[in-house]
Amino acid sequence: MEEQHRSGNTYGLEEIATSTLEAWPNPATGRDYVTHMEIPEFTCLCPRSGFPDFATIIIDYVPDQTVVELKSLKLYINQYRNRQISHEAATNTILDELVALLAPRWMRVVANFTVRGHIKPIIFA
Repeated sequence: MEEQHRSGNTYGLEEIATSTLEAWPNPATGRDYVTHMEIPEFTCLCPRSGFPDFATIIIDYVPDQTVVELKSLKLYINQYRNRQISHEAATNTILDELVALLAPRWMRVVANFTVRGHIKPIIFA
């Protein structure tokens, strides 16, 4: 590991690049309950300017047969860091990919972006 650090490589970049979202069994399939997650360090790049955008991503869902494995979610979200994507596209893509993976009973993704150009966008999907 020390050798990787000296050469400028970091294991985290490779881990992010090769990660995939993972589902785990829901331990309480007979009950409706809400899983609420907040991811306060989301970043992506503006597709027009290339400047970074920052947001808190909030995911609320009622699981059915599976739940999302948290480390895989963390790595998945980090894949957006250098991706040029609009606020709306990022929010809807996150929702679509989580729904495809989990088939939840209900899900909502909120992307609460920081102010940019005197406008504070909050996207609900």
